[in-house]
Amino acid sequence: MVGIVGHGSYIPLYRIKLEEIARVWGRDADIIKKGIQVDEISVGGIDEDSVTLGVEAAYNALKRAGIDKKQIGAVYCGSESKVYAVKPNASIIGNALGIGENYTAADVEFACKAGSAVLQICTGLVSSGIVKYGLAVGADTSQAKPGEGIPEYIASSGGAAFIVGDKKDEIIAEIEHTTSVTSDTPDFWRRNLQPYPLHGERFTGEKAYFKHTIQATEKLLREIDAKVSDVDYFVFHTPNIKFPMKVAKKIGIPKEKVLQGLLLKKIGNAYSASSLLGLTSVLDVAKPGERIVMTSFGSGASSDSFCFKVTDNIEEKRNLAPKTEDYIQKTKYVDYAVYCKYRGKLLI
Repeated sequence: MVGIVGHGSYIPLYRIKLEEIARVWGRDADIIKKGIQVDEISVGGIDEDSVTLGVEAAYNALKRAGIDKKQIGAVYCGSESKVYAVKPNASIIGNALGIGENYTAADVEFACKAGSAVLQICTGLVSSGIVKYGLAVGADTSQAKPGEGIPEYIASSGGAAFIVGDKKDEIIAEIEHTTSVTSDTPDFWRRNLQPYPLHGERFTGEKAYFKHTIQATEKLLREIDAKVSDVDYFVFHTPNIKFPMKVAKKIGIPKEKVLQGLLLKKIGNAYSASSLLGLTSVLDVAKPGERIVMTSFGSGASSDSFCFKVTDNIEEKRNLAPKTEDYIQKTKYVDYAVYCKYRGKLLI
C-alpha cells in the first residue's frame, strides 16, 4: 500500500484582476472573461520564486504528514520556471526543510505536468522500497509575454507538495494506480534563453489537451476496472474552464464531480502546480472511502492519470495546515506596474 501521507499547498497573497491587464492593453475585459472565465490571477511577490512556493507547500505537507523529516529519501521538483538554468530547485527545497543530506534529488520539466511526473517518480521509489518517503513538489511562477494575448490573462503562481509513504496508519489517500499517455506534439514551447514561451494554438485543443487528457483518464478507468460512477471527484489540468468541462462531457462525468478542483477562476493557471492544487483542494474536503481521479496535462505532450482512495486518516490530518481555500481567500491586489515589477516582466 503506497499513498499520500501529507499534502500541502501555497498560493501567493498578491492578485491582479483581469480588468487591470485588459486596461493596460486596451482590450475588452468582458469578452476575454467570457472566453476563459478567469477573474484574477495569483502573482508571486518580488521574493517569491518557484523555490519559495515549493518550500511553503512542502512545509504544509510536512505538518500534515507528522513524520520524521530525516527519513525523506527523495525530493523531486517539477517546474518550468526554475530559479537557475543549471542548479536544481529540489536540493534547495531539501536544504530549506532541513531534512539532512541522505536523499536523492532532481528537477523535472514537462510543461504543466511536471508536478504529476515527480509524484509518479516518488510513488515508484517508495513502492520499490528504495526510499521510505518521497517528497514531490510542483511549483511555478508561470511565464507569459506582456501584451501577447490570452496566456497573460491566465499564467499565475502557486505550489503544491505531497509526501508519499507506505505505512497504512499514515496514508491519507492510497495511490491505487497511475498511468500515462505521451506523444511528440509541439503545442507550447520555450527555447533556451528565451524569456517567454510560444504557442502553437492549432495543436492545443484536439491534438494535445483533449487527446491526451481523455485517453489517459479512460485508460486509467479501464486498468482499474472502474466506471465514472465509481469515482467521486475528477481533477483535470485547467488552462481555462472550457477545456476540463468539455473533457468531462465527452467522458460522461457529471460537472459536480469536477467543480471542487477548478481553481482557475480565482488564481489562474499555475502550470506545474495546476492539477496538483486541484487535488489539494479536493483532499481538503474529501471523505474517507471516496475515490479521486486526477489527470494532468503537459504540452509537448503528455498526461498522467492517478486514482486515489481516501482513508480514515485524513480526518485527523486535514486541519494541521492551511487549506487551499484559505490561500485563495487571502488576497492583496496590485496594479499592472507592480505586477511587472514582481514578476520581472520585460516590456519588449
